[in-house]
Amino acid sequence: MVLRYFILTWIFLFTACATNTKKDHTIAKIPEASGICYDKNSKTLYTISDRGTVYQLSLSGKKLRKNHIGNFDIEGIACDSKNDRLLVISEGNDNILIINKKNLTIKKKIDIKRSFKGVKILLKDKEYGIEGITIDDDGYIFISNQSHHKYPHPDPSVIIKIKDLHKSKTKILSVIDPKRKDIAGLDYHKGYLYMVSDTNDKLYRYDFKEKRIDAKAKLPKFAQEGVAFDEDGNIYFADDNGRILKYSADEIL
Repeated sequence: MVLRYFILTWIFLFTACATNTKKDHTIAKIPEASGICYDKNSKTLYTISDRGTVYQLSLSGKKLRKNHIGNFDIEGIACDSKNDRLLVISEGNDNILIINKKNLTIKKKIDIKRSFKGVKILLKDKEYGIEGITIDDDGYIFISNQSHHKYPHPDPSVIIKIKDLHKSKTKILSVIDPKRKDIAGLDYHKGYLYMVSDTNDKLYRYDFKEKRIDAKAKLPKFAQEGVAFDEDGNIYFADDNGRILKYSADEIL
């Protein structure tokens, strides 16, 4: 009996230690976190709740500022560091909200033309809509249409490319077909386009020269809604279950 007691005690302690040493990657709790981006100017993160609130966070997850911008279903955010502003996706309306970074208020709304080369890319429906957004070094903006349909089906799972935000409506310049469903978040990093699919729990890397996904990584199972890289090799994810997660690149890639 004594030997059995010590064996059971050792197993319990070993299991408890293993559980306690498991790394928790959560750095912040954000209700229904639906997008994230890294701002090079302030070296901070901006994230959003799809309840209509924009947050600024430190890289360790401390909440620095927040503001409720309105009753929008906001699903993606991009840090436009060159113009010192934020670009936010409003799903359902399928438009872009330009956010003043100083006071986190809306400066302008930009609609997106829904067709490209005669194919209706964006449809107004309750099931699908635009989700992720990011900006490359030349100022081109990439936006994912989250869908289970493949291109060229109307309302397909594609990434559209736009640039002009001076007018009230902008046109689609080109379309990237990732051949993957349900692209929920985007980030441009070191010449590649990274995308997450919360259906497949995958992080994909798109090569512009090869015009294809050339790498992929399996992610831990959570509701991936946004992805962002900082300049130190860390990767941040927005989890729709209410968390911001931080990983080193070595843990993911």
